[in-house]
Order: sequence, then C-alpha cells, then structure tokens
Amino acid sequence: MLKYVSNVEGAPAAIGPYSQAVIADNLMFLSGQIPINPTTGKIDSDDIAIQAKQVLQNIFAVLSDQGFSFKNVVKATIFLTDLSNFQIVNEIYESFLAGVKPARSTVQVAALPRGAKIEIEMIAVKV
Repeated sequence: MLKYVSNVEGAPAAIGPYSQAVIADNLMFLSGQIPINPTTGKIDSDDIAIQAKQVLQNIFAVLSDQGFSFKNVVKATIFLTDLSNFQIVNEIYESFLAGVKPARSTVQVAALPRGAKIEIEMIAVKV
C-alpha cells in the first residue's frame, strides 16, 4: 500500500506534480527538498549555510509529520551546484543528523530549481 504525503505543515509545498514523500510499507521516500522557506514560499538567502539549514529543516518537517526522524534515514543524496561548498554543507548535515550516518552520495549539478544551490533527497525506514 502506498501513501502519498503532501501539504506537510512546516515544509514548503511541492513546486510540481509530485508528493513531498511517498510511504511504501515501512519505507519513506522523500522528494528532493530545496531551501524554500515554507512561510514565504521563497529562497531567503544565497548563502549556502543558510540554504543547507533550510533544506534540512524542511526534510525534518516531512519526516516528523509521518513519525520518522533522521535516525530512520538510510540513504541521502545531496545535489550541489558547486562542490567547493561540500565542507560547509557536510558540517551542517552532520549537526542535523547528530551521529546518524546513512549511506550518502554528493554530486555537483549544473543547476537546481529556483536557483537553489543545494537539494537533498532521503530514504528512511521504520524497523
């Protein structure tokens, strides 16, 4: 059985025809989040640190809305428009995940929606 998760309070609405997450049995597949402030509907800053924090806050909102947390994350993919920001993003990522170390890929991309510098998608599991 699939559950499509949309309209999560504290997370920005999807900017296209997709769900914020899909739950399949005990797995949660989170769509990529960019640093949209859910209150303003805009990206508030060009600063990569501020953008990374907003992305992770958005992800936390979707996870917690369905009873998951960062402790449930088993895989993360980080998309950056500039890999020179890797260390800054890594430090912020580590602070949010607080010792949880899921499998992860980080790739540089040419561009992201709305001019974002970062996007993160995750897979979580309840055991």
